[in-house]
Amino acid sequence: MSRWQKLRNEIKAVALTALYFGMWIGALVFLKELVLAEYRIEFHRLSVALVGALILAKVVLVLEHVPLGAWVRTQPALVDVILRTALYAFGLLVVLLLERAFEGRHEHGGFGPSLISVFQHVEVHHVWVNAICLSGALLVYNAMSVVRRQLGAGGLLRLFLSPLPEESRAQQAERPAQSS
Repeated sequence: MSRWQKLRNEIKAVALTALYFGMWIGALVFLKELVLAEYRIEFHRLSVALVGALILAKVVLVLEHVPLGAWVRTQPALVDVILRTALYAFGLLVVLLLERAFEGRHEHGGFGPSLISVFQHVEVHHVWVNAICLSGALLVYNAMSVVRRQLGAGGLLRLFLSPLPEESRAQQAERPAQSS
C-alpha cells in the first residue's frame, strides 16, 4: 500500500470515528442546552465538542492497537470490550478533571487548588455527566469494533444494508410456545 493510500485510509478512519463520537458529544451538548435553557442559562460549546470528538477519535484509534496482554486474548471478546471500556473511561475521567482544573487555575491561584475546587463545587457534576455519557459511547464503540473484526471488512455495513431474513415456520411455531 502506498503512502497516499495509507494516509487516505487513516483520514477516513479518523473522520468516521470522529463523526461517531461527534454525534454522541453533540447529543450531550444538545441535552445540556435544553436543560440549561429551562433556567435561562445560555450554553454554547459545540465548537469545543467538535475538537473533543476529533481528539477522542484519534486517541481511541491509537489505543485499539495497544494489546492488553496474553490473558485477555484467551478470554471471550466481552472481556476485551469491558476492559478497554473501563481503561478508556478512567483515562477520560482523568482528562476531564485535569481539563477543569486547568481552566480554573488562574481563578483559584494555581493548578492544585483548582483541582481541589473541582471536587468541592458543582463543576464535578458536569465532569460526571460527560464521563458517564462518553463511557457509554466508548462501550458501544468497543463492542462494535469486536463485531467489525468478526464480520470482516465491510461486513457490518453489509449486515445493516441487507434485508432481514424471514423467520422459518419452525421458529415462528416455537415463539408462542416459549412465551407461555
